[in-house]
Amino acid sequence: MIRPAREAWQRVRWETATVGGSVRRAFTGPGPERDLAVQSLKAAGAAILAWAVAGWWWKAPLALMAPWTAVALVQSTVYRSVRTGLQQVVLIAAGTVVAAAAVGLTGDTMAAMALALPVTVLLGNYPRFGDQGLYASTTALFVLVYGAYTGFDILHRLLETLLGAVIGIGVNALILPPVHLRDARDSLCRLPREGADLLRTIADEIRHGHDRGQAQEWHRRARRLTGRLAALRDARTWTRESLRFNPALRIRRQAPPELPSTEWDAAWERVVDHLTSLTALLAEAAGERPRFAPPPDDVLADVPPLLYALADVCETDCAALSRPAGPAPDRRDRDEAMDRAWEAHHRLKARLAEEAGRDGETATSVGGLTAETRQLLHDLENARVH
Repeated sequence: MIRPAREAWQRVRWETATVGGSVRRAFTGPGPERDLAVQSLKAAGAAILAWAVAGWWWKAPLALMAPWTAVALVQSTVYRSVRTGLQQVVLIAAGTVVAAAAVGLTGDTMAAMALALPVTVLLGNYPRFGDQGLYASTTALFVLVYGAYTGFDILHRLLETLLGAVIGIGVNALILPPVHLRDARDSLCRLPREGADLLRTIADEIRHGHDRGQAQEWHRRARRLTGRLAALRDARTWTRESLRFNPALRIRRQAPPELPSTEWDAAWERVVDHLTSLTALLAEAAGERPRFAPPPDDVLADVPPLLYALADVCETDCAALSRPAGPAPDRRDRDEAMDRAWEAHHRLKARLAEEAGRDGETATSVGGLTAETRQLLHDLENARVH
């Protein structure tokens, strides 16, 4: 009992610290946490406004429909608000009509539920409606439970829904309309920043003597970079969607800086593939029982300068991606780092020629090392930020 209680307490502490960190970041600077807080406050404000109009001023018979719709339509993008609003209007209208028809046919609430709910649940599962499908069946339940079946009641349901949709979409579009460009730029920066950190770690630990466990950790970190690529693809999709129907673009005096083309993503996908292969090779050639002969120490001594230079290239790219809109940065530092990387690779290639004449087994590992680092060099050249 003591161990589960301790683990549960640790989870609670970790969750509390995570929530506290998110709250602190929301107050201290722009970022995903602040964006989420703004969207949450907008949703709450839209629901209050919808209730004030429908319930307090209009005194609608089922005023709940207006704030219920409004709070759901403050979505992550203006385009998604419009699309979701159309879906909800269709589903709520369908749920209302089906429920009223079921009562007209049966004359009994219980029998009407048995008739209406299977139809509305099936309608809600239509793929085109996505996550909004639940509104058809829940609207039918509201109508049946509240006993609002007449043509006047149906008209009110539709008007209340339309009111909530207009308020929700209007609040999302006119009050700090969401733009996900910052999320995409942050995802872009993460790849070269984390790539540079990994390259420096590998170089440092090779210089001081690494073991198999360290090499396996390099491989795990390289594989985690594929998750950054997936996050970047998602962020680009959200950015494209957030720019549709967004009035903020007309309000801004200066257009936001453009993102690099998707060719940059493809180049980094190849960088991650070769970095993963390189770390796998180093892991398999390390330890007391390596799967193949490890590179000689004098060959490994030529690897850190190459990796340090590649890390410098990644860091200059990260700095270029982080810059505000304006003229292109001076890329002489990147060119100088690439030159140093190629010089170090030429030394490594010369070592391969020497090892080929001495020991075929070590030549295999040195050849793999030379090939993978060469591919890294070519791919990082193609990943230049313009």
